[in-house]
Amino acid sequence: MSGPIIRPVRPDEREAWERLWSDYLDFYRASLGPAMRDLTWSRLHDPLVPLHALVAEADSEIVGLVHYVFHASAWTRGPYCYLQDLFTTPSARGRGVARALIEAVTTEAHLASADRVYWLTMEDNAPARALYDTLADRSGFIQYRRIFPAR
Repeated sequence: MSGPIIRPVRPDEREAWERLWSDYLDFYRASLGPAMRDLTWSRLHDPLVPLHALVAEADSEIVGLVHYVFHASAWTRGPYCYLQDLFTTPSARGRGVARALIEAVTTEAHLASADRVYWLTMEDNAPARALYDTLADRSGFIQYRRIFPAR
């Protein structure tokens, strides 16, 4: 596999995106129905929504994806960039694809004058954490959340 090309996902790549998105959701034992998948796809291509997607292409195949979103902060002038979802195919792991996707998001955040890029992962995701520990500092915060019933 040659080095990945990182670029925005194109509107004609729904099938490739959906395959990776499905595998990512399976990894986290999550399920989203067709309506939510359609909404996410449309948001990724809506210039008024601050949700973005990049893909990693290697050997003419899409082998990774990342979703990220910009949002305002009460603590800084510039926005924050939340790297929301990151996934690579099993065959692309350990080959620099995830690192390249994170670095590309970092570049986009810098261009947008963001004050930070941040992300979450599961405590037991040791392979991802080994990479993340080389790229960023752990915040020391613990996430809490309340989930509301579907509307």
